[in-house]
Amino acid sequence: MSKKKFSDADEALLKELGVEYEAKKAVKYTKEEERVIAGFEEIQRFVEENDKTPEHGEERDIFERLYAVRLDRLRDLPQYYDLLHPLDHQSLLGAKKKTDEPDLSDGMDDDELLAALGVEHEVSPDEELKHVRTSSERRAAEEVAGRAKCKDFEQFKPLFEEVKADIESNQRQIIPCKDVVDINVGDLFILEGQVAYVNNAGEVFVNDDGRDDCRLRIIFNNGTESNMLRRSFQKCLWKDESARRIVDASDMGPLFTDDAGENDQKSGVIYVLRSQSNDRYITEHRELIHKIGCTRGDVKRRIANASNDATYLLADVEIVATYNLFNVNANKLEKLFHKIFESARLDIEINDRFGKPFRPREWFLVPLAVIKEVVEHLKDGSITEYKYDATHAKLVKMQD
Repeated sequence: MSKKKFSDADEALLKELGVEYEAKKAVKYTKEEERVIAGFEEIQRFVEENDKTPEHGEERDIFERLYAVRLDRLRDLPQYYDLLHPLDHQSLLGAKKKTDEPDLSDGMDDDELLAALGVEHEVSPDEELKHVRTSSERRAAEEVAGRAKCKDFEQFKPLFEEVKADIESNQRQIIPCKDVVDINVGDLFILEGQVAYVNNAGEVFVNDDGRDDCRLRIIFNNGTESNMLRRSFQKCLWKDESARRIVDASDMGPLFTDDAGENDQKSGVIYVLRSQSNDRYITEHRELIHKIGCTRGDVKRRIANASNDATYLLADVEIVATYNLFNVNANKLEKLFHKIFESARLDIEINDRFGKPFRPREWFLVPLAVIKEVVEHLKDGSITEYKYDATHAKLVKMQD
């Protein structure tokens, strides 16, 4: 249903300005028409974003293939021409079919028309055989995986609240999906910004490609659910670059290690640098002044231009320690190091290569041995029991 474009005040102002304005009457559509229009608008968005009409072909994106099938159906069903033609600013439908041409939808009821358009709708078990589609269409529709309202969502709501609290308290961690080979009942993922919980798995069968598959019941934290196939869910996770797996912190494996397991996810490197600056103060305290930072790339490449970067005190640096990180957010861990050593942050101001004053924030007056000690306490989880004593340059155990 279209909404009024201008408020009463807007209309009054337009009238005073001598602008002719006539509000369009609201148009009411049936639920069927609304769904057909929504499906057509998805095709239009695809055309706008890709500057082409959707095409068929196994090598095409799965959504493009689905839109191509849907557009073909729309062109073959002339009774929707009058409905969609006013919206067809991209001329996707072509000319209206002649009245003497056979109507391919003759004898089809509303549900069958919607099925021909690829629009999802509920059917009873007795009706399922009416809507047989080709294998390519079935795969396309499956991978799009339309969701329905989860009628017993209240049963799962406490679980999602618990997961959210566990993530905030670091009892659960969010890690990249990697190849997402294993999907089991009880697994948690983030897909398209929603937490997805694998609640149930049906009987395993061999699909058209000769591979084992099964149908999953997946509950999402927005109150919807999907019954897509396991391999279709895997494809959705592969296609979503922001998809993540949620795991218990106890299953995270090593934090710092050079011997990673098969399922460990490398997430970055924490590095410790020592400045080679000729500044008098830095020269006098060189063994004590260290920069603690993180990178997801190569440390040597990161510091290659140090002498021209005020972040590195406009001088070359020496790498004195590196720690490979697995299954943990490197940026958050870097901030944790900085928080622990906040009281020892180096307070220095230098002029960058353009003569502008700059205060570097990642340099600390901390002995290398203490940094290594913090790493050990992070490994065994006891770091919360300690704080850094800047006066005596050592870690001290906090009083109960």
